[in-house]
Amino acid sequence: MDGQQGGEAMRATLSVVIPTLNAGRGLPDCLAALFEGVREGLIREVIVSDGGSTDETCVMAEAAGAVIVTGAPSRGGQLRRGADVARGAWLMFVHADTILPEGWAEVARAQMAQGGAAAFRLSFDARGLAPRFVAGWANLRSGLLGLPYGDQGLLISREDHDRAGGYADIPLMEDVALARALKGRIALLPLAVRTSAARFQREGWLRRGARNLWLLMRYLCGADPVRLAERYRRG
Repeated sequence: MDGQQGGEAMRATLSVVIPTLNAGRGLPDCLAALFEGVREGLIREVIVSDGGSTDETCVMAEAAGAVIVTGAPSRGGQLRRGADVARGAWLMFVHADTILPEGWAEVARAQMAQGGAAAFRLSFDARGLAPRFVAGWANLRSGLLGLPYGDQGLLISREDHDRAGGYADIPLMEDVALARALKGRIALLPLAVRTSAARFQREGWLRRGARNLWLLMRYLCGADPVRLAERYRRG
């Protein structure tokens, strides 16, 4: 690394953490969208926190120059392990099937200068009334209640992350748990990420949306995240 590259690395303050588990289908597009942040000198490192993939996920991550952390499959635990090795003053957590929009680096830099945690608005890689309705509800929930889900990404300073205790090592609702620890202080950024609609299309938009809301209500009422995760996997 020459002097100029070293200076860029010092100015790059953002560590991106991506939890993965057999994410080979969506990971390439997720990583490609991050190159904007590399070009802008914003990203210091990309960390892929893998939960035991048996596909090409880790090969793809290594080819892209990502730091790879491995451990037991649990999204909360994977996010926590990724954060533990991150060296940036700011952290951004992104799901492997979520694609950041063009212009995200400028918006992220402005938020970092302002301070405070933030999430993106949500959109799906599908057209129609149902995707717009589900995304609209998610954005309304995020804006009014400060409860974005993980597929909207989370941009947060290391200081705020650590003060809130970071992600809990739980298999479900880890994003809601951190949002509650932040006491709703999560701004909604003006740009929308695009995330996979595959599960909604497979299970049905109404059924999937209703189930997600039911799980959220049960968690907020004190249900055990481990049992909720078991119910979630059963469909």
